Amino acid sequence: MTSVLDPRLLEILACPEDKGPLWFIADEDRLYNPRLARSYDVRGGIPVMLIDEATTVSDAEHQRISARISAENITPTFRAE
Repeated sequence: MTSVLDPRLLEILACPEDKGPLWFIADEDRLYNPRLARSYDVRGGIPVMLIDEATTVSDAEHQRISARISAENITPTFRAE
């Protein structure tokens, strides 16, 4: 299932651990933090932003997601200053 998130919500979502931007991978229902290689599920259109429920991805999965973000020009939720 592909989630759709309100663009206004995406503009303010940050990783609860490092407070940095996330990348929304809509068709995988996840928000991704490449700095920590951590993934946050989106369930029923609602981001689950709990550190305890985040998934740390393997190096191979991190490479796959990072390549996809680059290839598809997926933008972060906000630009860190």
